[in-house]
Amino acid sequence: MITRILLIRHGETDWNASGRWQGMADIPLNKTGLEQAAALAEHLKERPISAVYTSDLQRASQTARLIADRHRLTIIEDQRLRESNLGEFQGLTLAEIMERYPKEALQMKQEYMAFIAPNGESRVAVQARVYAAFCDITAKHHPGEVVIISHGGAIRTLLIKMFADNQDAGQSVLSNTSVTIIESDG
Repeated sequence: MITRILLIRHGETDWNASGRWQGMADIPLNKTGLEQAAALAEHLKERPISAVYTSDLQRASQTARLIADRHRLTIIEDQRLRESNLGEFQGLTLAEIMERYPKEALQMKQEYMAFIAPNGESRVAVQARVYAAFCDITAKHHPGEVVIISHGGAIRTLLIKMFADNQDAGQSVLSNTSVTIIESDG
């Protein structure tokens, strides 16, 4: 049996639009993000989706609700699908991070997976919790396709875990409401 998972990044927020790092800050979708999510729900309306899992942060759950409503499904929230806890970096732009935390910004670049922002968590920790959620979800043997709505950094760490032999896995650009399809035959 082939299992098909649709990994989807949430729609746009005002912080996305202004280049602010959100992390676990609970920022809602903006007007563009709501339009993106509605367009995605329309695009996916004929897909055989049987379950919709989502991060509990509202930008993800708002995106998930629009897709789930099209399929008459209830969303299933899972905190493990949250974005990285970026600690002191949350709410800042990259330029602000580099100005206020130059040593940490360099360390973040050099130690991509192991780096921990001040009062935050490492990508290794994010990867472990997102992968655990992914394994639990895929173990449930849903018929049809399963949608997982999460966040750019969380999805990227999952792809790095799943495709460790592919050097490009961590370099993927995951735009708002992008869909990454994972198929497994066991």
